[in-house]
Amino acid sequence: MARRPAPWEQGGDEYDYLFKIVLIGDSGVGKSNLLSRFTRNSFSLDSKSTIGVEFATRTIQVTMPASASFSSASPDLLCLLVEGKIVKAQIWDTAGQERYRAITSAYYRGAVGALLVYDVTKATTFENVKRWLKELRDHADSNIVVMLIGNKIDLKHLRSVSLEDATSFAEREGLSFVETSALDATNVDKAFQTVLTEIYRIISKKALAADEAGAGAGAVREGQSIQVSATDSSSFTSRCCSF
Repeated sequence: MARRPAPWEQGGDEYDYLFKIVLIGDSGVGKSNLLSRFTRNSFSLDSKSTIGVEFATRTIQVTMPASASFSSASPDLLCLLVEGKIVKAQIWDTAGQERYRAITSAYYRGAVGALLVYDVTKATTFENVKRWLKELRDHADSNIVVMLIGNKIDLKHLRSVSLEDATSFAEREGLSFVETSALDATNVDKAFQTVLTEIYRIISKKALAADEAGAGAGAVREGQSIQVSATDSSSFTSRCCSF
């Protein structure tokens, strides 16, 4: 049964799972506009740098194709377990400036997914992706689901980071990858939903394995920590894709 959210949680809707996702990357790469595009379908040309931390939520219905499968389940059983589940994404956004790095530990705590964002028109923001990835790996669970995002592809005439360079980096680091435009919404929903669906796939696989072992573990319970093992995440993080 879907749990009823606590009063402090946004949206007021019921859901099956609550996943914390963090947005990281240099200031000015478009993290806040990606957040507002996904959660409110809005974009601000006058968007100012985030001060401290903010977050927003969106509830989605997770759908996985019938052709996908768990190692221990048939495609039909997979659909029965996955189709129609409601996931609430709690997406955290923070300033990219150094003076706010003191919030690092609390910001990453409990996150099961991360979107690492750079600006395709500013090579420096792509170069700094290595530092952000190191920080993520230092403070978050080592097997957090991560997607690299090259934002602002609507500014084609200003591009300074090639698709090939970003793809190569993502493949070397074992990250999923997509290019987006928060301005015209290109691939924004797909980026978030890909990460959320993969997290859900991993959690469902763990629950199924526990059930088969007689542990009686069903849906993730309120307050329960979600852990993603290296084995579970390998099938996702080894892929590098541009939608």
